[in-house]
Amino acid sequence: MELKPGYKQTEVGVIPKVWDVKSLGEIAPIVTGSTPPTYDLANYGDEFLFVSPLDLGSTKYISRTEKMLSKKGFSISRPFPTGTVLFVCIGSTIGKCGIASEILTSNQQINAILPTAGVSSDYIYYAVSAAAAKVKSLAGEQAVPIVNKTQFSETVIPLPATKAEQEAIAEALSDADALIESLEQLITKKRQIKQGTMQELLNCKKRLPGFSRGWEVKRLGKLADIRNGGTPSTTQQKFWDGDVLWCTPTDITALKGRKYLNETSRKITQQGLKCSSAEMIPANSIVMTSRATIGECAINTVAVSTNQGFKNFVPFETVDSEFLYYLLLTKKQAFVSLCGGSTFLEIGKTQLAGFEVLLPTVKTEQIAIATILSNMDTEIEALEAKLSKTRQIKHGMMQELLTGRIRLV
Repeated sequence: MELKPGYKQTEVGVIPKVWDVKSLGEIAPIVTGSTPPTYDLANYGDEFLFVSPLDLGSTKYISRTEKMLSKKGFSISRPFPTGTVLFVCIGSTIGKCGIASEILTSNQQINAILPTAGVSSDYIYYAVSAAAAKVKSLAGEQAVPIVNKTQFSETVIPLPATKAEQEAIAEALSDADALIESLEQLITKKRQIKQGTMQELLNCKKRLPGFSRGWEVKRLGKLADIRNGGTPSTTQQKFWDGDVLWCTPTDITALKGRKYLNETSRKITQQGLKCSSAEMIPANSIVMTSRATIGECAINTVAVSTNQGFKNFVPFETVDSEFLYYLLLTKKQAFVSLCGGSTFLEIGKTQLAGFEVLLPTVKTEQIAIATILSNMDTEIEALEAKLSKTRQIKHGMMQELLTGRIRLV
């Protein structure tokens, strides 16, 4: 493939001719952190940040840590100046990184790229973030993955010739990060508002205007037909890969909190359904996990069956399925408490059928409450979709800007 004028082929790909390819060790000093003796509690306090892998990855700048050091502990550690780029080089989280927002230190699982004149720390942060997968591959398949300091120091990255261009690239990516962070914060706030609204509306702490009828206490068995799940024999191929959707807890966790279930990863045959304890659950019912993980719910938009790790609710005519879905979500901890001290948590059909809940006596009020909460869910899902798109855009920006395919200076 013919190169564009002004570009060259290098070991990191095609970059502008005026850019260099440098190893991290050529760019800046690299040092490894250490842990003050833990047997001396006087080494630990609340005065100096002490970075571990747990503290990296969620935000760009490191401004707080799970553990802190005292003056004594910090005095026997190597201090890293503001602007140091920290990179995890040991364990399952190799590649997590961050920038020191103040003088701090780290444990021995982290390599620190110290700031140096003429090089932007922010640019180095994004460049090593982009190279994280390549660095991680150096660790091999050993039980405890590790990339030693020499290997890390020899990692090469593209480097714009001027600090001004490095800073321009970092600024553009920082703007994308700022938008991502603001969306994450907004989603968190919206979720908190929704939780508060659920507690008010579903516990009758706040009544909607226009409804004069009261609320009543009823057992779940009076609100819905509670149906079991089951698994056909796995040794009988004729029971599998049919046209009956068959839900497992993995299908629920894959929703990541989304309300509706419209597909499953596995299917069974009509014969498999007939020859097992699985029951058909009609559309617009609620499937709920009842083993190990208790109380994770979804509304199935199509007819499904489930495995034995579920108790499923087919609402009676007087009960709105959306309202019942939200009501069950608020009872998750109560369901767990019914399981007692068992090592393997499981809630039974009889326990659920006898469980009492408070709800409006008229279905129209149930629908009105569910509509408010559904609208909140829709708003949150739209924000999550925007967040996902923004992350994709940032990933594309990194590919374009960190290779010089798009120049900002």
